[in-house]
Amino acid sequence: MRLINLRWRPIERGLVISIMLMKTTTPPQDETDEGTPVSVKIRERLVQARMRFHANDNISAFIQPGEMESLLDEVEVKMQTVLDSLVIDTVGDHNTGNTARRVAKMYLNEVFNGRYVAAPAITEFPNAEHLNELMIVGPITIRSACSHHFCPVIGKIWIGILPNEHTNVIGLSKYARLAEWIMGRPQIQEEAVVQLADLIMEKTQPDGLAIVMEASHYCMAWRGVKDMDSKMINSVMRGVFLKDSTLRREFLALIPRKG
Repeated sequence: MRLINLRWRPIERGLVISIMLMKTTTPPQDETDEGTPVSVKIRERLVQARMRFHANDNISAFIQPGEMESLLDEVEVKMQTVLDSLVIDTVGDHNTGNTARRVAKMYLNEVFNGRYVAAPAITEFPNAEHLNELMIVGPITIRSACSHHFCPVIGKIWIGILPNEHTNVIGLSKYARLAEWIMGRPQIQEEAVVQLADLIMEKTQPDGLAIVMEASHYCMAWRGVKDMDSKMINSVMRGVFLKDSTLRREFLALIPRKG
C-alpha cells in the first residue's frame, strides 16, 4: 500500500495513518475462516493433531458445536453435484427433488453416525457377586456399509464374556449400543469385529472375550456376482478364549446360528 498527497494537513495525515493501520491489522480468526468449508476445518484439525481419519475412525472429538449442521449443508451441495453428473433432472423429477438432502442426512445422521458422535455412555457396575461363568449376548442385529462400495452390510453378532471379580458389569442393551456405534461407519467386517472387541475389552476388562459376526454383504448381492445367499462369518478371541479350546468350543456350540 502507498501513500498519496503526503502534503495533507497533519490531521488528515493522521487520518491516513490510522486507516493504514486498520487495513494492515490481522483480521480475527473467525473472519479468516469465513468461506472455508467446514470439512476442511475439521480435516485441518485432524492433520494438525496427527490423527488418522480413515472411513472407520471416529472423529467426533474434532467437530465443534454447530458444525454438524454446516457439514450436512456441505454434503447436500456435493451430493447434488453427483446427481447432476448422473444426468438426473432433480428439478423436473418430483421423486428426486430433495434427494440430495435426504442422502446427506442418511449418511451423517444414520448410516455413518458412528463417525461423528462420541461413544454412547455406558453405566458400569462392580462385579459384586464375583461372577466368573460364561455369558453370551446375541444375536445382536447390526447394520453397516462396506467402505469399498458403500453398499449395506447386514448381519448379527454374538458376544461371549468370561468375567472375573474385577470385571465391570454392563447392561445387556449396552453391548448392542456399542456394536451399533462401531458399525455405524464405512467398514470391512474383519476390522469391525476387532474394533468392537477392543472397545468391549477396554470397557469391561474380562478374563476372556469372544465375538462371532455373520453378515450379508450387498456389494456381493446387489452388484458384482449378485449372489444373494453368501455370507461372511468371522470371529475374534481374546484372553482365555484363545488359550482354552474347551471354553472356545463351548461358546461356539452355544451360539444358536441358523444357516
